[in-house]
Amino acid sequence: MSTGDEAPDPKLSTQGKKLGHQPGLDDCLPMRVLVIDDDTKLCQLVGDYLRQVGLEVVAVHRGEEGIEHATREPWDVVILDVMLPDVDGFEVLRRIRAKSRVPVMMLTGRGEEVDRVVGLELGADDYLPKTFSSRELLARIRAVVRRSGAVAETAVVPSTKEIVIGPLRINPETHLVTLDREELSLRPAEFGLLLSLARAHGRVRTREQLIEELADREWDAFDRAIDMHISNLRRKLGDDPKNPQFIKTVRGYGYQLVAPNPK
Repeated sequence: MSTGDEAPDPKLSTQGKKLGHQPGLDDCLPMRVLVIDDDTKLCQLVGDYLRQVGLEVVAVHRGEEGIEHATREPWDVVILDVMLPDVDGFEVLRRIRAKSRVPVMMLTGRGEEVDRVVGLELGADDYLPKTFSSRELLARIRAVVRRSGAVAETAVVPSTKEIVIGPLRINPETHLVTLDREELSLRPAEFGLLLSLARAHGRVRTREQLIEELADREWDAFDRAIDMHISNLRRKLGDDPKNPQFIKTVRGYGYQLVAPNPK
């Protein structure tokens, strides 16, 4: 962001929301943005602006710290500087890509073509010189997120460890699912849906994301009838269709799996 950008204006909050608002996307969960840059002034400017338009922003100033945050927590986009004091941005990107498919936008103060080529070949999703305006940054963030499948969960390489969500336990390797220590009998498509939702625990997954992920698997039982399979899953989980505790519907967007409130 150019240091010549005007200071954040209170009017930008409403104006920014109009500029980037997407029904069914912004109305669900705020996008989480991780900024990895040692320029604290730029981080402050970016954070102030993006927070005004409803995004959640966390900034870190060293490469190693950025790698840890990017691969440990769910993010919708990472903004990564090429020049960092400990580990250069290309190495940071390489190590993030070894574990995650989170969208990454690279920043550079040099803007040289070779930097852009290297970054893109390593898996960067977009590239910006540091003379960008705040509105251009917001537009590019939204474009990158749309291309990656809207507000997707950070696609960390799936773990084979058992997933525990309240009384629900899911073993990705054995396909064993238990609820309150009782085994559930799930069809392959139902297990796939449950596992996908569980790996995105608390995050919303669209029907399109679920279809794309599961349709690649050789499961004859999966016939793309997402709503039917969700209904069957709810029944087997003992969810009240009118007030489900495990699988929530986010109207106009998709589904999310949450831990039920203790009774």
